[in-house]
Amino acid sequence: MQRRDGRMPNALRPVRITTDTYGYAEGSALIEMGDTKVLCTASVEESVPAWLRGQGRGWVTGEYAMLPRSTLERTRRERSGPGGRTQEIQRLIGRALRAAVDLPALGERMITVDCDVLQADGGTRTASITGGCVALALALRRLVERGDLERNPFISPVAAVSAGYVGGVALLDLDYSEDSGADMDCNVVQTSDGALVEVQCTAEARAVSRTEFDALLDLASAGIRELIAVQQAALGLR
Repeated sequence: MQRRDGRMPNALRPVRITTDTYGYAEGSALIEMGDTKVLCTASVEESVPAWLRGQGRGWVTGEYAMLPRSTLERTRRERSGPGGRTQEIQRLIGRALRAAVDLPALGERMITVDCDVLQADGGTRTASITGGCVALALALRRLVERGDLERNPFISPVAAVSAGYVGGVALLDLDYSEDSGADMDCNVVQTSDGALVEVQCTAEARAVSRTEFDALLDLASAGIRELIAVQQAALGLR
């Protein structure tokens, strides 16, 4: 199947992660996956939510927003608070990134990873996780460098990618045109050792067999291994 950008079905879009890209945050990364671009910043607070106080463990959470002109037509800002889709994506980002951190080793600190979509062409939530993990790792590294932590609580990279069936063909890393016409689309989050953190799948045009689902999961897993290699290179780990 010939894709719009000429990729093979099992190919990622061109991926680039640029570190230390923005402002005062302890960690920041700009991730570009094709025409999708997300700025991720990790900010450290020396406190935790009230329900965690006194337990000796930290917390990692995520926030997500799309700039008004990140899409083809202007999207209104969510001035009255995040809508349902935004809240769901924020919870996903938080769950994914917590899998990368030894929270007791973080101590009673909270790290908020803000993921701001500069340009959207599908896969913004998965790009947010992949780029957000790099920003988080940088923030944790800096806590060690300045003597706030004795050891780095970063366990391993976590990355995410989309995959789906379009016209009966399994495709990796869907852009917007593919995602909007998919028979089934999935978002898969995985650690560097292949352990699954989350799988979100929805059949749109037709139900798929278990064999088809397993093939899609294998496709996503292979893509995530490539993304983790990009993360490790950005962090100087390989």
